[in-house]
Amino acid sequence: MSYFLTLHPSSLNLRFYLSVSCFTTLTNLFPTTSSQNQLNITKQTQKHLISLIKSCSKKTHFLQIHAHIILTSLIQDPTISLHLLSRISFSPFRETRYSRQIFDQIPNPNVSHFNTIIRAYSISNSPEQAFYLFKNMRKKCVPTSPLTCSFAIKSCIRFCSLIGGVQIHSRILRDGYQSDSLLMTTLMDFYSNRGKSVQACRVFDEISQRDTVAWNVLISCYIRNQRTRDALCLFDNMNSEENECKPDDVTCLLVLHACAQLGALEFGEKVHSFIEEHGYGDAKNVCNSLIAMYSRCGSLDKAYWVFKGIREKNVVSWSAMIHGFAINGHGREAIEAFEEMQRRSVLPDDQTFTGVLLACSHCGFVDEGMMFLDRMSKEFNILPNIHHYGCIVDLLGRAGLLDQAYQVIMSMEVKPDSTIWRTLLGACRIHGHVNLGERVVGQLIELKAQEAGDYVLLLNIYSSVGNWEKVKELRCFMKEKGIQTTPGCSTIELKGVVHDFVVDDVSHPRKDEIYEMLDEINKQLKIAGYVSEITSELHNLAAEEKGYALSYHSEKLAIAFGVLVTPPGTAIRVAKNLRICVDCHNFAKVLSGVYNREVIIRDRTRFHHFREGHCSCNDYW
Repeated sequence: MSYFLTLHPSSLNLRFYLSVSCFTTLTNLFPTTSSQNQLNITKQTQKHLISLIKSCSKKTHFLQIHAHIILTSLIQDPTISLHLLSRISFSPFRETRYSRQIFDQIPNPNVSHFNTIIRAYSISNSPEQAFYLFKNMRKKCVPTSPLTCSFAIKSCIRFCSLIGGVQIHSRILRDGYQSDSLLMTTLMDFYSNRGKSVQACRVFDEISQRDTVAWNVLISCYIRNQRTRDALCLFDNMNSEENECKPDDVTCLLVLHACAQLGALEFGEKVHSFIEEHGYGDAKNVCNSLIAMYSRCGSLDKAYWVFKGIREKNVVSWSAMIHGFAINGHGREAIEAFEEMQRRSVLPDDQTFTGVLLACSHCGFVDEGMMFLDRMSKEFNILPNIHHYGCIVDLLGRAGLLDQAYQVIMSMEVKPDSTIWRTLLGACRIHGHVNLGERVVGQLIELKAQEAGDYVLLLNIYSSVGNWEKVKELRCFMKEKGIQTTPGCSTIELKGVVHDFVVDDVSHPRKDEIYEMLDEINKQLKIAGYVSEITSELHNLAAEEKGYALSYHSEKLAIAFGVLVTPPGTAIRVAKNLRICVDCHNFAKVLSGVYNREVIIRDRTRFHHFREGHCSCNDYW
């Protein structure tokens, strides 16, 4: 037989489900005390009750314990109430609303009570409540602690409150908690999440005793805020003899990610050596990051070497290798890796299929791509997401099946986003499909997601069919609206230093030598039959003027610099933030044969490996 008992603690009306037998047992163990003598509770009684709270594994039992504590006025005991609050706040059946009810029943909550409830809210679906409690704590003149501030800052990270975090920072300064390294590291993480790298650096400089975690947070901050080269410098600083804090496995993971973003192969190899020297090479997540780094730097042989060295490959390992094959134009090898993965009884996940479909997209395997899309749901019960559909749209679009690609977008089960429309717009540019291109831009405008790059793609479509009137009209529109395009930027690494180039760049200290080298290269390539692809130029200029305008694109300057500063026969690796144009693609292809150089260019979506006058993409990109 069961009953509902109505209680009125702290003017709150709560109903607790009570089992009579269990309630009787609790009453026998802990007799009801009056409010006058409850503070004289014996240590043994307190110990038994705390043990019961800690071992409680069922919600109904917890409710019974709570009811008894209310009836016996033991809620006024700070130690018992704290254990009660902690148990419901962080147990498997945690309920933040219930935690708050318990907290509100505590007559005079101390800093430990506040810390517990603030922490509970900071990891809940209502993180803003943690900040409000922090402010309430100050109003009640309850002293804070570094832990209080740390939990409150984490809540501001969760609900994206810059003002809230700044207010807590000022309180930290007032209360003199700057010496707490853990708190200051959390504060750095807050500024990093809000994109305030300068403020994060200032906090880092204020930390008296920096540990590896603080360094890692700063490195992560630089990577989040697109200061990847600064992140590499921090790794060097950490690894210097003067610094007592040395990189750990987390540092290596972060820096490998930065190397992958920059295409900094030499630096990545240095980090790999550090990993081997310090025994981090056996960790599977480190190996998986190495595969990704080498793949993203165009060094597929080394990526595969790391992959082969993993004893027990998990789905992440296989997916990383498949993705590496895909972005480097080895579509058939990606499919073979998928089949081998199945033979080894490793179940694929959604990331695996993203890699396989990307491989099909880059190599034009239309039938295989549609087959894999079908197998995802039917054989592996994985519903296609926006990334999978994006690969299919790209696959069909590159193959010239634009209407079919459009139908896929209109019929897919997830709402199309700007990326997938942009993918179709890129296909319209390749095939000069004006009407569909205009419709796609209309969709982007409707989503309020249009970017400068979308208008550039539309300019490409108009210029490819020679519609210069539309080009002029669109350029005027962009000028009126203040739409500024992203400048093309190419990078090349030399002895661990990354060099940047933009079109017509004159900022490099060796600019005169670079331009002389590029002029010489152009002469040699013309002798070999290279002719500028003037359709890559979006202005209505004469052929000679267009050829000149194309001569100093950023990737050409980066390649010329590579030829200038490296010995003959050395591979040249360039990373570009935008899609490589047709003319620069032809330029690199001819150069690889004339100068007997392997040229590896990573653009926004894939790698191009140029060898002996040919490209790994087979001119399909």
